[in-house]
Amino acid sequence: MILQTKQLRSLFIKLVICIGVLLLSVLYMNIADAASRIKDLVTIEGVRENQLVGYGLVVGLNGTGDSLRNAPFTQQSLIAMLERLGVNTRGANMLTDNTAAVMVTAELPPFARTGSRIDVSISSIGDAEDLRGGTLIVTSLIGADGEVYAVAQGPLQISGFSAGGDAAAITQGVPTAGRIPNGAVIEKEINYFMAGRSSLEFSLTNPDFTTAKRISTVINSKMGMPVASPLDQSTVQIFKPKEYAGSMVDMITELEQLEVTPDQKARVVIDERSGIIVIGQDVRVSEVAIAQGSLTIRVTETPQVSQPAPFAEGGEAVVVPRTDVEVDDGADQKLALLKPGVNLQDLVDGLNALGIGPRDMIAILQALKVSGALQAEIEVM
Repeated sequence: MILQTKQLRSLFIKLVICIGVLLLSVLYMNIADAASRIKDLVTIEGVRENQLVGYGLVVGLNGTGDSLRNAPFTQQSLIAMLERLGVNTRGANMLTDNTAAVMVTAELPPFARTGSRIDVSISSIGDAEDLRGGTLIVTSLIGADGEVYAVAQGPLQISGFSAGGDAAAITQGVPTAGRIPNGAVIEKEINYFMAGRSSLEFSLTNPDFTTAKRISTVINSKMGMPVASPLDQSTVQIFKPKEYAGSMVDMITELEQLEVTPDQKARVVIDERSGIIVIGQDVRVSEVAIAQGSLTIRVTETPQVSQPAPFAEGGEAVVVPRTDVEVDDGADQKLALLKPGVNLQDLVDGLNALGIGPRDMIAILQALKVSGALQAEIEVM
């Protein structure tokens, strides 16, 4: 009997330990799922792309380029380009159906070196119908300071197409815009020396005071000393310790992999044009009653033809109107009660219980905000 009691007690202790381990595992999984790497939450100040833009000509089109009447700048650009190549075409009648004026855009990535290549995007600025089969002529790409940082040239890749005849036409995608993969060669670098810096700033992608504080706390715990401090809701300043053996690049590599649980404001994002609603996790609603109803009147016309009796004299067929009117005043809609402090799931379930669509749900959310019952910020796109 005593042996059985000890065995039961041992089994009970093992069961309690297993349940505890399972609960801790579930809790750890929830925390891990909510956490994100610092690398995914911030950008490093000064490490960014730079926009480049240029004006050029696309040649080799099959009669789908710019017309002189609507795009005189195409002819002027073509004359200037030919003159640079030693060909004088001043005063000559030119046809530019095989040429199109385009804008060329690209992004210069950080730490890009001279001789490396980047992708470019091409967009027509005239009345060209299709850029398929065209080739971009040497085009200089300038930055915001007016300096040339890259030169683009090459055949275009167009994903869209356009085809048609006298009675019908079809267009898929955008045939007047395309890309040239690796179509530009970098000619000038942007000098930015990071390895020798003694401090840097992390810029939060979604600014928040709580998230900035958590990032600095995790970094200080990793380094074992107070090297990080939040300057504001979007910036965390980090100093490289004198005792740190590695360079600034080594320190960034270690800090980027640290995990932080980001915080955010309770926010409801609404796009009235498409009816999209995005509700944040921390949205709360005070106790409120909601009713939704609408008046719908449907009028259906089904005219009938009345024929005269057979062999009747002087009779003629007449159209007799028949009108069917249906009225729906929403009498079957009920009042729904949302308890105080409901979470996101309760809010969605309560609104769905009313049987309403996204459009009416947008109006209800805005009404909740006006009444003060919605404890969240509404952002209309």
